Amino acid sequence: MMERRRMDAALLGLFLVHLATALEVPLDLPQPPTITHQSPKNYIIDPRENIIIHCEAKGKPHPSFSWTRNGTHFDIDEDPNVTMKPNSGTLVVDISRAKAEHYEFVYQCTARNKHGTAVSNNIVVQQSRSPLWSKERVDPIVISEGRSLVLRCRPPAGLPPPIIFWMDNYFQRLPQSARVSQSLNGDLYFSNVLQEDSRNDYICYARFPYTQTIQQKQPIVVKVLNLDAINDTMAAFYNDTDLFSEEPADERKPNFLIPSGPSSSKTVLRGQVLEMECIAEGLPTPEISWAKVSGELPTKRTSFLHYDKTLRIVDVSESDAGEYRCTARNPLGSVHQTIRVTVKAAPYWISGAPRNLVLAPGESSVLTCRASGTPKPSVSWAMNGIPIENSPKDLSRKVEDDTIIFTDVQAGSSAVYQCNVSNDYGYLLSNAFVNVLSEPPRVLTQNNKVYQVIKNRQASIDCASFGSPIPKITWFKDSRSSTLDGDPYVLHDNGTLEIHTAQAHNSGKYTCVARNSLGIYENHIYLEVKEPTRILKQPEYKVVQLGRSAVFECKVKHDPSLIPTMTWLKDDGELPDDERLIVDSDSLTIVDVSESDAGVYTCIMNTTLDHDSASAELTVVERPDPPTDLELTDQKKRSVQLTWIPGDEHNSPIQKFLIQYEDFLHHRGHWHNLTEVPGTRTTAHLKLSPYIHYTFRVLALNAVDFSRPSFPSRMVKTEPAAPDENPTGVQGFGTEHDNLVISWKPLSGLQANGPGLHYKVMWRQKVVDSDWTTVTVANNSKFVVSGTPTFVPYELKVQAVNDHGAGPEPAVAHGYSGEDLPVAAPDNVQAVLLNSTLAEVHWDPVPAKLIRGHLKGYKVYYWKEHSLHKHNPHLVKSQILTFSGNHTRRMLPDLHPFSLYLFNVRVYNGKGEGPPSPNHQIVTPEGVPSAPSSLRVSNPNLDSLTLEWSPPHERNGHITGYTLRYQPVNDSNELGPVEELALPANETSLTLLNLKYSTRYKFYLNAITVRGAGPPISEEAVTVMDEALISQHGADVGAGNTQTPHPIAPSPPRRPPPKARTVNPFGNVSSSFGEDGTLISWDYWGPEQNVYVEYIVTNSEGEEEWQKEPVNGTQNVMLKGLKGGLSYRVRLVATGHHDQPLHRSDELLVSVPAVASRQVDIATQGWFIGLMCAIALLILILLIICFIQRNKGGKYPVKEKEDAHTDPEFQPMKDDDCTFGEYSDNEDHKPLKGSRTPSNGTVKRDDSDDSLVDYGEGGDGQFNEDGSFIGQYSGKSASRETAGGHESSEAPSPINTMNSLNSFV
Repeated sequence: MMERRRMDAALLGLFLVHLATALEVPLDLPQPPTITHQSPKNYIIDPRENIIIHCEAKGKPHPSFSWTRNGTHFDIDEDPNVTMKPNSGTLVVDISRAKAEHYEFVYQCTARNKHGTAVSNNIVVQQSRSPLWSKERVDPIVISEGRSLVLRCRPPAGLPPPIIFWMDNYFQRLPQSARVSQSLNGDLYFSNVLQEDSRNDYICYARFPYTQTIQQKQPIVVKVLNLDAINDTMAAFYNDTDLFSEEPADERKPNFLIPSGPSSSKTVLRGQVLEMECIAEGLPTPEISWAKVSGELPTKRTSFLHYDKTLRIVDVSESDAGEYRCTARNPLGSVHQTIRVTVKAAPYWISGAPRNLVLAPGESSVLTCRASGTPKPSVSWAMNGIPIENSPKDLSRKVEDDTIIFTDVQAGSSAVYQCNVSNDYGYLLSNAFVNVLSEPPRVLTQNNKVYQVIKNRQASIDCASFGSPIPKITWFKDSRSSTLDGDPYVLHDNGTLEIHTAQAHNSGKYTCVARNSLGIYENHIYLEVKEPTRILKQPEYKVVQLGRSAVFECKVKHDPSLIPTMTWLKDDGELPDDERLIVDSDSLTIVDVSESDAGVYTCIMNTTLDHDSASAELTVVERPDPPTDLELTDQKKRSVQLTWIPGDEHNSPIQKFLIQYEDFLHHRGHWHNLTEVPGTRTTAHLKLSPYIHYTFRVLALNAVDFSRPSFPSRMVKTEPAAPDENPTGVQGFGTEHDNLVISWKPLSGLQANGPGLHYKVMWRQKVVDSDWTTVTVANNSKFVVSGTPTFVPYELKVQAVNDHGAGPEPAVAHGYSGEDLPVAAPDNVQAVLLNSTLAEVHWDPVPAKLIRGHLKGYKVYYWKEHSLHKHNPHLVKSQILTFSGNHTRRMLPDLHPFSLYLFNVRVYNGKGEGPPSPNHQIVTPEGVPSAPSSLRVSNPNLDSLTLEWSPPHERNGHITGYTLRYQPVNDSNELGPVEELALPANETSLTLLNLKYSTRYKFYLNAITVRGAGPPISEEAVTVMDEALISQHGADVGAGNTQTPHPIAPSPPRRPPPKARTVNPFGNVSSSFGEDGTLISWDYWGPEQNVYVEYIVTNSEGEEEWQKEPVNGTQNVMLKGLKGGLSYRVRLVATGHHDQPLHRSDELLVSVPAVASRQVDIATQGWFIGLMCAIALLILILLIICFIQRNKGGKYPVKEKEDAHTDPEFQPMKDDDCTFGEYSDNEDHKPLKGSRTPSNGTVKRDDSDDSLVDYGEGGDGQFNEDGSFIGQYSGKSASRETAGGHESSEAPSPINTMNSLNSFV
């Protein structure tokens, strides 16, 4: 026996795969019947409609159907009222010719084909019943107040039971509370009755849900009386009623009405709803509480209904069994009730109903029917609807309690097995077939199906398959290099491939392969991983004032391949259909906001795969409504209590209340602020003044604004009285030297306290035993006392008086009579010199009696008489320094060094200044000078330049000399070593020699006195030369100049300084044309690295800007932006270290040829080219002959004179044309000077007007399309620059032209 059990256990473990997988057999394959739809076990029908008893099944071949009724065969053909639907087992009973109760039986459906038989549950058919209420007499109920009362409903029994509720004659539900509530059986319980419970229409209604009918009981009349009312009305009205004549009930502790007794019990089935109730009477009304004695209440499944009188637990389980205690409690005591709950269970599946088995011949498996219940259920098996013990024997089948073991099944043994599990509380019936098939694998999932999933979410791609034996599923991706098994892939038993967290790289083509011993089948699946939908900017909480606009933004990011849909909700419902709500692609705008717009707005972005949502609340605020119901109470002589009711605050809490009053007696129509109280208070204690007719109003303030004023309160009048206070602000002063003006701030009407307000003004000199002088002043706030001594102290008093008396004793104020000008100047005035710009002035104070007023301070008048330097002019300009207060010494700042100052001191009071003191002198010593007024750089050369400067404007002493410091600056703005030179005071220019070639220098120059050096002035310059100067330098060296250079050259003779020439590092600027554009070339020897080309259309308007093209360190650039047929001005620019243009080349005129026509160009024909060449050669020969003839008789420059006068600075010049006298030719005014060319290849300028230098402004030469030279050769003489650079219109010398060409090449 033990051996057999071990073998069975091993067999069970071996066949678990068949238990875990429920295969869906395709309908094109043979299979036993399967019930797919049936009516419920307890089937309640509406007797007014046809009876439909469902029974649907599938199978191959399609099954046939039959029925049993009350356990015996039901022949449908014999009943004309019953039909069966085609291809179905569903019965339809026509009740138009029969009554529904004639078909109240137990039905069971059977579906069979050649592979087996399936049966349905037992279907108990019952018609719904809604019986009428039994007629009964309901007598009125009279009860004394405080007693408990139960109104019985006792509805008729129905199927299913009716729903009970209490209403009045107007079909309004009767109000219920902790004192009055309905029990589970429908009765109405009063823990204690009140007089307000009296009514004559307590009506119990019963609603039957299946028939949708409502029936009502006769109304119940209840009269609640106290003892006095009972005695007065007993005889007249209640002769025939049930009268509870007890005296009104006293307070009492609780007592249970339901349930009765100290304990009770209740049985409930597992999975159903447990409801327990405790209703108690008592006075005051008891409160009910619940607890589980043997454990905790299941919080998530527990709820309390009917004001805690009912405890409800849903989905009851065995753990809910035990004792429960309800407690009723009021101030007089408490009472407990224990309810014992027992949980029973109808049968229920432990691991699900038995599953269908599909086995290949020779396979083995098990069929289990595992269920539980309380009490424990019994299990019985049937095969094809016949008890299994009565079925044919089968050696491959073995039944063991709730399990059938199949071993080595054979074809033809397919069948349907029924498992029936039952106990006292119900049963479970399940069909499961065993289908023996031999079938190669097939994949049921659609081929090439596309799955879309959101990134970072779980992805599941299906491979539903079928085969017998059960196919094995394997997955591949893309190249099928390896099977998908292990992280991140999970392969389920049903063939589904799961990716726990999908990423973008998981997208692609997947292949599902199903194989068994009979074949192989594969399917292709595509997975697309999409970006999630996310709300980037969520709507924000808005507080908007009424009438304004609110905008909720909702910016969303989503996968571009998905089509998004934006939806807005308000309070989880649709937006109102209102044109004020404007929905845009990423926002919701609400214009002219109203109070109804307040709520929670949600934006939802939906795609086909996911969605995201965000919510924000809109709070609509408005200024509060005005307070109402102003009431004045507790009025006294000087106070009153004001109360009010706040108005609606419109979602913005009231911060404070402002109380205003109107004085109807003095300022009718004017409202004044009286006091404020916090927004949490609605009462204010107001202080009142005499002789006022008050009317009050209240305004409420919230975050928006003040409300409108409330309606005024009633008027409150106060009696007049003497003033409570005197005027404030009493002061005395004089407007003249012999008067005293007494002024004060008058009392307001609120402060007057009565009619006839006037003032008692009193004054006396501030001396001992002086008497007070008194006057009465009305309707004024000042009084003038005349004939007073000058600036004498007085004591002052002002008292308020009205017709009802005088105010309190006034306080003494102090004042002075009028002031007069001081009569004395400060004595012992002197000055102490602290440095060249600062002096300290001392004086003795003026006696107080001579000031004749309030001392305000002293004034120092001082002025510069003249400078001690002969070059500075005489200047008298008075300055005043005012020193408030009683000072005897002060500083005089900002004096000029090396100057003579005069000053005096005066005292001043409120009336004005006194006489000045005698003038005193201050002589300031020398100081440091200011910076030189100018510093210029002129005559820049290859290695030298000249500095010229002007003396300082403010010398501040005798200039003793100058200090010059200079240092080189490289391209990265770094400073080199500093050279320093000391220069004499009489020098204003200096030439520096032996400087570095093509280098920028920074110069600092400051002046010096005996007190030291002043601030420097700075300048920058570059030692770089143009081509002409380089040529001149070369000629000088060739002439044998042996002068030794010195770093400081003597200053040149005094003459008007020449205009400094611009140092130009550009040369040989030229242009040429090609297919890609215009090529600009040049030479450059400057230190700057930032070089670019500028160009602009010739004759362009002034608004057009130069176009720039960087050159990146090269000396040529291709301009592609020039348009054909236009002329351009082109120049080169070099910028310094501050990006300021330091150098510009001379402008080059570039004429861009028009675009060539597509027609045949005659210029490209050979005969035309040959003809043009012959003509050009002939013209060249003629020109040479002409110039040779013209050159005869001309004078040549003498070489000796060139050697003797290599420096043009020492050559005498003519005043009229600025030419050298030695080279003039009186006999021939136009000699040929270009026939000799210096060894360096340059052409010298002389008297001849035929020099190429005369043509243009030094721009480079350029060529025509035929190769001929046009334009000018670069370079100008100094004389031409001085003369302004005018051009000659004469033709150039051909020999000079040839030399220029040689030089250019």
